[in-house]
Amino acid sequence: MSVNYGSKRIVVGAHYGLRDWLSQRVTAILMALFTLVVLAQVLLSRGPIGYDKWAGIFAAQWMKVLTFAVIAALLWHVWVGMRDVFMDYIKPVAIRLAAQVFTIVWLVGCAGWAIQVLWRL
Repeated sequence: MSVNYGSKRIVVGAHYGLRDWLSQRVTAILMALFTLVVLAQVLLSRGPIGYDKWAGIFAAQWMKVLTFAVIAALLWHVWVGMRDVFMDYIKPVAIRLAAQVFTIVWLVGCAGWAIQVLWRL
C-alpha cells in the first residue's frame, strides 16, 4: 500500500513483496524436484511398493537430510502463505496475532514430528 503526500510517495506496509514472492517460488521448485526424485526411485524399484521399500528409500542419511530440508522448505512455504493471508484478510490485530501464533506453534510441532518420523526409520 502506498500513501501519496504531495509529490512524495511513502510506502507503508510490511514490504515483504519480492522476498516473499521469491521464497514461495524457490521452495515450490525445491518441493517439485524432490517429488521427481522420489517418483524416480519408486518407478525404478521392482515389485510392489510396501513399507519395506518406502523405508528403504528413506533409510539413507542423505535422503533423510534432503527430506528434512524439503519439509523445512514446505513449512516456510506454508508460513509465508498463511502470514500473507492473515495480513490481507484478518484486520483485528489480536485475532491476526492469535492466528499467527497458532500457525507458528503448529508448524514447529510439524517439524518436530517430521524429525521424529525421519530418524525413527
